[in-house]
Amino acid sequence: MSGRGVARRIDLLRWPLLGLAVVVLVVFLLAQRQSIEVSYGQSPSASGGVDEGSAGELTDVTLPSVDRLTELVAADPVVRLPGSVARWNTERVRAAIGDSDTRILVTPPGLDADQRKQLREVDNATIRIVGTQVSGGPYEVTADRIAGWRAQLATNDVTDLLVTLITTLNKAPRPADRDELRWREPTGAELDAAVADLRADRLHVVDGATLDRIPEQADRNAFPDGARYVALPAQPFGEPVPAYGPALTRLLPGEPIVVLYGNWIEYHGPAEQEFAELAGTTFYAQFGSRLSRYDYPQRNVLGAYLGMVTDIRYAGLFERPLPYRPIDPLRVALPALPWLFAGCVAAFLVLSVRSLRRSGGGLLARAGDPQRGGVPARLAGLTALVVEMSLLTDARSNPALTRGVVKLQAARHALDEGLPDRHVRRLLAEATGELDDAARTLDIAAYRPDRYLQGRLS
Repeated sequence: MSGRGVARRIDLLRWPLLGLAVVVLVVFLLAQRQSIEVSYGQSPSASGGVDEGSAGELTDVTLPSVDRLTELVAADPVVRLPGSVARWNTERVRAAIGDSDTRILVTPPGLDADQRKQLREVDNATIRIVGTQVSGGPYEVTADRIAGWRAQLATNDVTDLLVTLITTLNKAPRPADRDELRWREPTGAELDAAVADLRADRLHVVDGATLDRIPEQADRNAFPDGARYVALPAQPFGEPVPAYGPALTRLLPGEPIVVLYGNWIEYHGPAEQEFAELAGTTFYAQFGSRLSRYDYPQRNVLGAYLGMVTDIRYAGLFERPLPYRPIDPLRVALPALPWLFAGCVAAFLVLSVRSLRRSGGGLLARAGDPQRGGVPARLAGLTALVVEMSLLTDARSNPALTRGVVKLQAARHALDEGLPDRHVRRLLAEATGELDDAARTLDIAAYRPDRYLQGRLS
């Protein structure tokens, strides 16, 4: 192969280098839009909102009309509709009411948005209770500590919530909250039945509970070695609650134990002191209000709780080993992309200068060539403009810049092949138009070709 052929091949190499530089720049700019995540690992738990009625949480109860409810509330200070679950310490609530005319309307959980709006239209009801959600006037009362959520969701006890709301509405001093939940040791028969089921299939369901099975994927994410689950219905108000967690922890040491009392969930087992309160507080602070007014199946509640446990463990607080995560090639290569871009641009400039020198005496000689009328100089100037513009283009200006590069490549090839001057000039004119569009899109007047070349070739 002759030296001229090798030189021409080297000259042609600069255009792919320019194209590669543009591609690298675009990839780097697009990568900058990726969000930054600061975490121990990407939790696989499912997250996101739940549309009302999509999880079997609504009841099929039909409410009386607003007029009928108004009549009932006018006739009795406490109206309890069929299916209501909320209970309270009558003496404490009566003491908080005092001489005020406080009327309470109690409804079952699981009312939809239209039904809750209907309740708000019962003007003579001072306080409305939906499930165990307590509201009245402009206020809605929610628990803010473990004991409050536990009493509300494990035994449907709304005493503290009612006392807080009544004293707020009456502008009276609020007495201190009291944890009235009492515990008892499970009987021998209760423990024997629970241990047998837990050893057999890790699940013990007491009559009245709605948990039908363990949510397997959520269980594997939260407890890779598997946990054991005990499900009970909401416990009778005012009666001692069997403390399954501590008793089962003694019988099954080292095993994670999850106990459900209605919609209240407790964890017992490894790292209990550090982990149980954090998981409970985080979960019920986020979902406590929703759980109080809807009637979710226990499997749904447990699945959401295990998702929260997974998020906490993947936060790196308990040194849980993470599964293998494949390397992301883009993130590994990202630091090298600016250097690759700079190398491509530098190689393009070096080859362009070499080509201009080889093609016949440099810019000034070509500019004075009557046969070519300054075509090489204009080609070189537009090429330099492309390099500078490529550092600033965005999604709006990239198409015009790309079309300009294609036209410049065609003009360079036509010039090297000795094609008619008119053909080369037409390609340069088309490239100039595309680059002018790109400059106007970028709103940089100095990059409009005529102005840029005037300063460069003068």
